[in-house]
Amino acid sequence: MRAFDAAATRAALPFPALIAALRSLFAQGCEVPQRHVHTVGEQLTTLIMPAWIPGRYLGIKTVNIAPGNAALGLPALAASYLLYDANTGLPLALIDGNEITSRRTAAASALAASRLARPDARTLLVVGSGQVARLLPEAYRAALPGIQQIWLWNRTPATALALAAQLRDQGLPVAAVQDLATAARQADIISCATLATAPLIHGEWLQPGSHLDLIGSFTPAMREADDACFQDASLWVDTDEALRKSGDLLAPLASGVLKPEDSRGTLTDLCRQPASGRQHTQERTVFKSVGTALEDLAAAMLVYEQA
Repeated sequence: MRAFDAAATRAALPFPALIAALRSLFAQGCEVPQRHVHTVGEQLTTLIMPAWIPGRYLGIKTVNIAPGNAALGLPALAASYLLYDANTGLPLALIDGNEITSRRTAAASALAASRLARPDARTLLVVGSGQVARLLPEAYRAALPGIQQIWLWNRTPATALALAAQLRDQGLPVAAVQDLATAARQADIISCATLATAPLIHGEWLQPGSHLDLIGSFTPAMREADDACFQDASLWVDTDEALRKSGDLLAPLASGVLKPEDSRGTLTDLCRQPASGRQHTQERTVFKSVGTALEDLAAAMLVYEQA
């Protein structure tokens, strides 16, 4: 069995190759059962997320969440990924699960934007500065090389300034901004990756033809966008599970702004159809993701096969 630490996993998942791998597996499909959630004692929650391609690979991601670790100076989340031969059941690789999760999340949003954003999109606004947010500029540029300007906003301006400087050192055209409303009104694409529980983005800010990417809200209590963001917009989701899990969608569904049938389709639909999901240049599009084990499996397969 091969072992891939964080550095080796990161090196094996460059965004052009990872986006292509996600596109291929979304189009092909695989088996993704419902994830398991277990409470271990009083301090630990364990998530088990399997996916498999019959006759090829079986993958299982295990995520341990221990909020009390902060007091110990330890990360609150630890993830690992085991890849098996789906015929023999023998283990093939142990891969860093944190790197897989963050990189496949950014890559999935970039993949969706490549099918939904205007081809002439030039300006990207990234909202947030966490592990996924800091990967979004590189991922988006891999999927949409026409992006010329990237703005970065964070609640703490000093954090945005520091991260923007780091990303510029990597050769990315990133600048920190302090006025979120002004930046949102001017951006062709807005990508949010935060832990917000109240809307940060308001529909009145969004210009015709813009694309809004919502990553952060993966529980009913979390929201990054208000109801108006979904009015007169075309909604796409990574999987139909997003309609049952995300506060970004549950709130407008409850208010009547959205109906379940308003969802235009999933990332699988986008990857299987030959044409773009965008119907015209003035159409506003919204993509909401909550993550799927299919993405983890696609990334793990890429790590193993490249090795």
